[in-house]
Amino acid sequence: MEPKSWTPAELLHLSSGHWNIGALHAAVSLDVFTPLTGGDITAGELAERLGVDGRALAMLLDALTAMELVRKRGERYGAAPAACRFLSQDSPDYLGHIISHHHHLVAGWARLDEAVRSGGPVRQSSSHGSDESARESFLMGMFNLAMLSAPQVVPRIDLSGRQRLLDLGGGPGTWAIQFCLHNAGLRAVVYDLPTTRPFAERTIARFGLADRVSFEEGDFLSGHIPGRYDVAWLSQILHSEGPEGCAVILGKAVAALEPGGIIMVQEFILNDAKDGPLFPALFSLNMLVGTARGQSYAEGELTAMMAAAGVRDLRRLPLDLPNGAGVIVGTVA
Repeated sequence: MEPKSWTPAELLHLSSGHWNIGALHAAVSLDVFTPLTGGDITAGELAERLGVDGRALAMLLDALTAMELVRKRGERYGAAPAACRFLSQDSPDYLGHIISHHHHLVAGWARLDEAVRSGGPVRQSSSHGSDESARESFLMGMFNLAMLSAPQVVPRIDLSGRQRLLDLGGGPGTWAIQFCLHNAGLRAVVYDLPTTRPFAERTIARFGLADRVSFEEGDFLSGHIPGRYDVAWLSQILHSEGPEGCAVILGKAVAALEPGGIIMVQEFILNDAKDGPLFPALFSLNMLVGTARGQSYAEGELTAMMAAAGVRDLRRLPLDLPNGAGVIVGTVA
């Protein structure tokens, strides 16, 4: 494929893309869209409600109007349909948590050059750090992302006859919940850090599955995984570790499985040349900025690591997932 021929205007547009990001992140942080969903109001009325400067808010609302997230009629503003659905806290499809998580990543990405020079992270991990706001945005952001794909993916994975699922590093438990909703005879355990428990238990209760989905605290690198399972689901956890850490995680998951058990690994998967797709390639830099050894992996690397852990009959499921994501599945002897 011929390389793109960039014009100066296109390069400058790319370089200033963070202006759009900043406007969106500010609007979500201030919760601008929830009141705008209820009906058109003036910038002054909204500023009083939010406790912010009226002139500054009008400038933000005009920018959001230009971005087609807000509509303006005279001096009154209202949320555009997409903003009503995805950016209002009153909507079941709210994506504000993952957007807030992206906001917490901005400072680290601004120091990417430092990470490339040193080869190490320049920010604290959201999942392991002490910032409770960042942790909540990360964990509930994972819920946002999983809810976009799990209801479509889970029905296409045959777990008939399976009884016990391990959702390793499962965060708020979204995938475990969806697997149990679709498989009446299935029970699941979400295994993750103790700080994750309140988010997971709240999410599990929200779906009425406290009798079938439980939470087990521990660290999948250093801790023991109790219980026996016939399915293990590892969604977006290997990319936080280098190959050595991945080997530890896969080894523990395999050891927790009964003979004939299924292991499924979901990741943003690079091609074997590692120069695409775009999202996994950029996501690898996100791991450089925030982890000691994390990275995106190629399909060949993932299957090789799984095979080394004792997984056989490896195959990639024929799923069309966003952002270069894929699921590799295999069985253990």
